[in-house]
Amino acid sequence: MRYLPHSAAERAEMLGVIGAADIDALFSAVPARALKNFDLGLPAHSPEFLVETHMKALSAKNHAGADGPFFVGAGAYRHHVPATVDHLIQRSEWLTAYTPYQPEISQGTLQMLFEFQTQVAKLTGMDVANASLYDGSTGTAEAVLMARRLTKRNKIVLSGGLHPHYRDVVKAYLKDDADLECLSASPEGQGDILDHIDDQTAAIVIQTPDFYGHLRNMKTAADAAHAKGALLIVVITEVVSLGLLEAPGALGADIVVAEGQSIGNALNFGGPYLGLMATRKEFIRQMPGRLCGETVDAEGQRGFVLTLSTREQHIRREKATSNICTNSGLCALAFSIHMALLGEAGFTRLARLNHANACKLADALAAVPGVEVLNDSFFNEMTIRTSRPAAALIERLAARGILGGVPVSRLEPKDPTVANLIVLAATELTTDADIAALCAALSEELA
Repeated sequence: MRYLPHSAAERAEMLGVIGAADIDALFSAVPARALKNFDLGLPAHSPEFLVETHMKALSAKNHAGADGPFFVGAGAYRHHVPATVDHLIQRSEWLTAYTPYQPEISQGTLQMLFEFQTQVAKLTGMDVANASLYDGSTGTAEAVLMARRLTKRNKIVLSGGLHPHYRDVVKAYLKDDADLECLSASPEGQGDILDHIDDQTAAIVIQTPDFYGHLRNMKTAADAAHAKGALLIVVITEVVSLGLLEAPGALGADIVVAEGQSIGNALNFGGPYLGLMATRKEFIRQMPGRLCGETVDAEGQRGFVLTLSTREQHIRREKATSNICTNSGLCALAFSIHMALLGEAGFTRLARLNHANACKLADALAAVPGVEVLNDSFFNEMTIRTSRPAAALIERLAARGILGGVPVSRLEPKDPTVANLIVLAATELTTDADIAALCAALSEELA
């Protein structure tokens, strides 16, 4: 981050322009009792080069994902992002273009969002996609609210395989509504959400591959929901899986929500991420966010417009479908560039590489004494049960320089049945050496 301090002369000039005698005059409205009258205990200022040295020493304590075997997933995945993506999104015309408040003169931004929407709609097999949301978790909550508006019902059923963070975000949005039913964790794929659908159900929410890596039968779920007049919301945290799995729209999904981080967006210490949402054409007016469309101008030239803006930043609050205030525009651009670079064939090949590496990982883990692989089906993520508590085991692996996955107890601390479970992911970046190192370390730690 650039730090450009002002000189005393520059500060005096600025104060003169606004008519303030000194810096303290800027805070004249603050009561004296509210001003700091104690020492914060912070060190004195240092020269820039000493600060840089100190910060580098602190950063050296971090263990980055590329520093060794890496099997962390659970909604955040380490994939290769081509250098082209970072180069293009840092061009000034993209990096500084926050949002098209005057859409008629933001043709470049609008065209990008239009292409992004097209890609998402094709990936999900749905009629229409919006111009992105914050992330997959808030997108799931928005989908639940959307389903309530569409069906005029309140009951929502969340699958036991839904990511715990996504479940908690939905609970926060709905304020622990009595009509929200959260099913118990289903690490072995058990639990039948279909038994919980009744005539008051607005929607069921199913993740596939689910938090534990299991693939879910969307067609059966869609048929069961529709028979009761309910909607099916499909959640996808690993969007690369759509390179091999049949699109949810073809299986009867009504709303599809996904996390787009895997394409074009690195892990970046937890964000920013990218929420994808797509739905059927007849539901378009209840979709949150905004929609970019293609048209022609008065001279017949191709142009782009904000076709639909249903967020309260654009229209009256009482008419808005959501109070969501932005879209992840730069992350959507990164997604769109990476997807364009891959193309259909490249995206499918990427998915095959992920699945092939996951198969190698599952076979190797199954041969480790004290490890049980719980998945019959998976894409690039799976759950194992170990003979020792998972949280402490993961810490011991980390001490060896191996990031061995996510202990489920970290996300489900109140559930004692998951104490020995670990969710692991393999991507195209996972090597045979990484898998061998993980299994060797597990064998030693579990012996």
